[in-house]
Amino acid sequence: MTTEEQVLERIARARGRKARLKDERVTLAHGAGGRATANLVEALFLDAFRNPALEALGDGALLDLGSQRLAVTTDSFVVSPLFFPGGSIGDLAVNGTVNDLAACGSRPLALTAGFVLEEGLPIADLERIVRDMAAAAERAGVPVVTGDTKVVERGKGDGCFVNTTGIGLVRPGVSLSIAGARPGDQVLVSGPIGDHGTTVMVARGELDLAADVRSDTAALGSMVEGLLDATAAVRALRDPTRGGLATVLNEIAVASSVSVLLDERTIPVRPGVAGCCELLGIDPLYVACEGRMVVVVGPEGCEAALGALRAHPLGREAAVVGEISPDPPGLVLLKTAFGGSRIVDMMVGDPLPRIC
Repeated sequence: MTTEEQVLERIARARGRKARLKDERVTLAHGAGGRATANLVEALFLDAFRNPALEALGDGALLDLGSQRLAVTTDSFVVSPLFFPGGSIGDLAVNGTVNDLAACGSRPLALTAGFVLEEGLPIADLERIVRDMAAAAERAGVPVVTGDTKVVERGKGDGCFVNTTGIGLVRPGVSLSIAGARPGDQVLVSGPIGDHGTTVMVARGELDLAADVRSDTAALGSMVEGLLDATAAVRALRDPTRGGLATVLNEIAVASSVSVLLDERTIPVRPGVAGCCELLGIDPLYVACEGRMVVVVGPEGCEAALGALRAHPLGREAAVVGEISPDPPGLVLLKTAFGGSRIVDMMVGDPLPRIC
């Protein structure tokens, strides 16, 4: 497909072309957070369950309860291996759910925890997962209030899967949406990208790679609270997990009918992550983070937003990485370090399966 054809395809999608599900069977790509996932969600789930709360397709749903608004989110974690440098499936489950609530502009009130355990899982491993989960919940200031446990036969559960649901209370006056980006807005990331996905990939030991990498998994609630205290100009927040920064920005570009212009020189990537991705031919823009936030903020609030992020321990390496432009709508463009530019499309396929 030529560059011109890509542009026309993305503009057509930005103008609301109905998604079609052409696949006859589920593939790993449907769980990767990229184009296949988007098609599955829009053509099947959204079409079947359509309602105003779901149609926003945010990190969580917003529900009005009288004078208050609740944020509700749910997520399932199937990461392999269960333990990796910097974290485990336990703290990942808590942090991921808390971050989805934070991206809605809410403070977490409570979590649920559902466990699907495989026959033969060592109790010591389960105890470690639960301890990690409890410690992460305590750090985030959110209780686990209810849950469920199921056990499946040996060979049918890959050790342990965890499902979490979170409920949060949205801050008064805060209204965030991926459809809210406007020309002139600035795009920020709260720190280096790709740490988590690269760490999990190396931890599997299948690629004979040795790298100094560590997952960035962390709960970002307090960082986001400081950000929202600092400026009222925040338009959107997004948690760049599956599909990475590239996929999040494509979602914003399509939902807001704008273009996102990125500058490769300003995007923070740790040397270990960059080296692994270069060896494997993977673009760090598509690699998952689990302790980073993407921020779209009006130009009048950019300096305050950047200062608030950098004032928090989890946002010290925050950076402005791009700008919102009116044209061409629905596209993400990257100005490369060599002076050229290229389209950054939504991820196709699944280069790093089972990373969260």
